[in-house]
Amino acid sequence: MADIIVMKTTGKKAPKVEKGAADPAKLLKGKCQTKTWNHFTGEDGRLFCGIWECSPGKVSMSYDEWEFCHFIAGKAVLTNDRGKKWTLKKGDAFIIPAGFKGTWETVEKVRKHYVILLPKG
Repeated sequence: MADIIVMKTTGKKAPKVEKGAADPAKLLKGKCQTKTWNHFTGEDGRLFCGIWECSPGKVSMSYDEWEFCHFIAGKAVLTNDRGKKWTLKKGDAFIIPAGFKGTWETVEKVRKHYVILLPKG
């Protein structure tokens, strides 16, 4: 029988934080320094669940994967390649479908829950 996974960023059951930054080729503004606490990997390495944090900045993005996000804190503006904008903030949940292209601008430091499913193959 399996136990549930409680996602935390501190304490002895929290995963080690992975620190990173936006790919310089995709960075449009700011620094976009990130922290990731990946709590679960499954489905033959295609499924990832955890908590992600990002400092202010703006990046271009092109999704091959599918992602569910739930903002714990912060504010971001996502804009698709046709110019449609979504302003997302603490408490908002949304799905970024595979094939989405546009920009992600972190306006106030974001912390979110994520579930990512990579494509097969």
